[in-house]
Amino acid sequence: MARNKRIVVGITGASGSLYGYSLVRALHQLGVETHLIVTEMGEKVLQFECGVGMETLKQYAEVHSNKNLFASVASGSFLTDGMVVVPCSMNTLGAMANGVGDNLLSRSASVMLKEKRQLIVVPREAPFHLIHLQNMTRLAEAGACIMPASPGFYHKPKEIWELINFMSGRILDMLGIDHELLQRWGEKA
Repeated sequence: MARNKRIVVGITGASGSLYGYSLVRALHQLGVETHLIVTEMGEKVLQFECGVGMETLKQYAEVHSNKNLFASVASGSFLTDGMVVVPCSMNTLGAMANGVGDNLLSRSASVMLKEKRQLIVVPREAPFHLIHLQNMTRLAEAGACIMPASPGFYHKPKEIWELINFMSGRILDMLGIDHELLQRWGEKA
C-alpha cells in the first residue's frame, strides 16, 4: 500500500526559526505529511523572530509535544522518510550526537539514526568551537547530514525569502522531494 512522503521536522531555540517555518509551509504546499516537534525555546524564538505561534503551525503539520515520548514519531515502527532539525541549536545537536533521548525531538532523531533513515541537521551558530565540530562529526559518522544554514548567492537574491527558500529547497533536494523553490546553477530561472 503506497503512502505519501512523511517527514518529521524539529525546530529548536537557535536563531533562524524562519528556516523551519518556511520548510514546514513548503512541505504542506507539496502535499507531504509533516510531523512537527518544537522545543520550548523554539516556540519562543519562532514567536520573537517571526511572530508565529503554535496555532499557526498546526495549519501545516501535525504538532507533537516535545515532552510526549509516547508520540508516534518516537517509534521506529512508525514509518517516516526522514527528519530535519532546522534550525538546530548546539544544545540539541549535542544531545543528538551523544544519544540522549530525554525529549521527543532528540528521541526522534535517534530513531532516524537507528533505523538508517535520513536525518538532516541544520545548525545555526557561528563560530563553531571544537565541541560543536566534534558533535557534528559524531552525527555525520552515525549517518546524519550536516547542512549549515549557508544559503548561496549565485541567484542574486534581493529579498530575505529568496535566501530562506534557497535553504528550504536544498533541504527538499536532500529529502528527494521535487520543488521549484530555488534557481539551480546552470539552469534558467
